[in-house]
Amino acid sequence: MRIVIAEDSVLLREGLATLLNAAGHQVVACVGDAEQLLDAVRVHEPDLSIVDVRMPPTHSNEGIKAAHTLRSENPDARILVLSQIVSGREAADLISSGNGGIGYLLKDRVGNVEEFLAALETVAEGREVIDPHVVHQLLRRRSRIEQLTPRETEVLALMAEGKTNTAIAAELVISDAAVAKHINRVFAKLGLSDNDLVHKRVQAVLTYLRR
Repeated sequence: MRIVIAEDSVLLREGLATLLNAAGHQVVACVGDAEQLLDAVRVHEPDLSIVDVRMPPTHSNEGIKAAHTLRSENPDARILVLSQIVSGREAADLISSGNGGIGYLLKDRVGNVEEFLAALETVAEGREVIDPHVVHQLLRRRSRIEQLTPRETEVLALMAEGKTNTAIAAELVISDAAVAKHINRVFAKLGLSDNDLVHKRVQAVLTYLRR
C-alpha cells in the first residue's frame, strides 16, 4: 500500500515509517500537522492515511477535523486514526462520513505489530476497525441495543471491531451459521430492513457506537 503518515511526534512518525516500509508498504509522505496532511493526501492520493487525533497548533482535534475534510473530499478515503483518548462519537462520526474504510485505535493499546498491520489491511479493504476498549466503553450507553440478548450484543461488539463472520465464529466458538443467525436477529431488532447486507452491517455498528 501507498501510505501517508500524519503524526507530530517525530519518534513515533519515523518509527511507523520504518515499520511499514519493512512490511513491504510504501510511505509516500510523513507530516507533522493537519495542513500538511491535507496537502500530502491531495498530492499523493495514497491507499491509506494514518492520522493522529491531536496535532499542532492546539493539539486538540486537528487530526480528526482533517480526517473529516478528507472524507468530505473523497468518501472512499481510507483512514486509520490513532488516538490517546476514548471517543466512540468520533469513531461513529467518521464511519458515517463515507463508504467504510475507517479505523480508530488507541495508541497505548497498539502493542502487537501483526495486529496493527492486519488493522491496516482491514481498513484498506473498506471495512472498519474500532479498538475493543472504545467498543466496551460504549456498552454503558442506552439505546435500542438494549433489546439485544447478551450473545447478540457480543456479536455486534465484535462486528464493531471489524471482525468477519468467520472471525466472530472462531472467537465465540460457534458455527458460521450461528453467527449469521445472530446478525440477522440484530438487524431485525434494530429495524434495519435495507436489502444491502454491507449497508446494514455498517448501520448496525453505527447504532452500537452511538448509544
